[in-house]
Amino acid sequence: MRLVDYHSIIKKAWADFDPSVQIHTIEDISARVSTNHVFRVRFEDGGHIIAKLSYFGKHEHFLEDHRIIHALANNLLYPFENVLAKSLVRDGQVYTYRYKNGYIDAWVVFYNPIRIQQKLPRRLEEHQIQMLGRQIAKFHKACSRVSPVLPKSSKTLRSDIWDLLDLLDTEAGQFEHRMHVEELKRQGNLFLENRQKLVAGIVETMPVFVDWNIGNFSVTPNFELYSRWDYDWFRVSYRVMDFYFFSRVVSNVGDRTVFSYVIGPLMEERFLLFLKEYHAVYPLTENEIRFLPEAYRFFILNYVIKYGRYFFHRTYATKLQREAYQTYFPSIETFDAEKILKALGI
Repeated sequence: MRLVDYHSIIKKAWADFDPSVQIHTIEDISARVSTNHVFRVRFEDGGHIIAKLSYFGKHEHFLEDHRIIHALANNLLYPFENVLAKSLVRDGQVYTYRYKNGYIDAWVVFYNPIRIQQKLPRRLEEHQIQMLGRQIAKFHKACSRVSPVLPKSSKTLRSDIWDLLDLLDTEAGQFEHRMHVEELKRQGNLFLENRQKLVAGIVETMPVFVDWNIGNFSVTPNFELYSRWDYDWFRVSYRVMDFYFFSRVVSNVGDRTVFSYVIGPLMEERFLLFLKEYHAVYPLTENEIRFLPEAYRFFILNYVIKYGRYFFHRTYATKLQREAYQTYFPSIETFDAEKILKALGI
């Protein structure tokens, strides 16, 4: 996809949406850590919008995801009604543009720009961790209330792991993963068994963002959640799927641009402080705490093993996958659920 003319595709998409307003400049503002490309589009009249272009996965899933994002953004209630960017619509539907030309199949969605307040420091103080824990609990509550009115999602934890297991039975999958096929099958089936035992049909699902890197959201001076601006969102799932990334945000060493998927942050005292405040506002269950290492296992299987070469530079993806077998999978056994349950009084 290196030969794709992103600017040309965005110009075609905008001309289809509103040819009466002329584009002045297009600026790439992508984080450059995934397959999504994000651009700031400035117009001759001085206005601007955000364009997101993607070519990873299936067009149908792109449409589905952005319909859910749109519904969530427009149904969250005070004080979170302006946390998410609003998509541009046409005829009452989220506007998306599909560009197909030979091997190129890319899709574009437009957003109104979102306002930003203060970014989090790279390392949070304890009182900031406590405030953030309370705030995220309130936000998850708001997401839970909205869930019944959202369009259905076809993407689940189970379907993603099934896809990986199916891949491992193909010639391409066996070649790509070579000596690790049986271990990956064991890890995938272990995840499916523990998901069924701990959360399936027991724990509610809601919109979760999966990746809350410290650079992706802003807060007010009182540490109230103000906005999340990376114009991306992943799935309807269990709320604890967000917790691994929050454990990184509040980690003792702080969040980092180049990160590792180690399980350590889930067991730091600082994350326990976050969980205590969260639990006081939106109580967690024993099963959710015991599912935390399975959420971690899922990240490794899905985002490091299955999709790592799409999300990361090839050299870095290879490094992460090597670490998965040497460190990440073995470390799951070190997770101390009893310590967390005792601290939360569950």
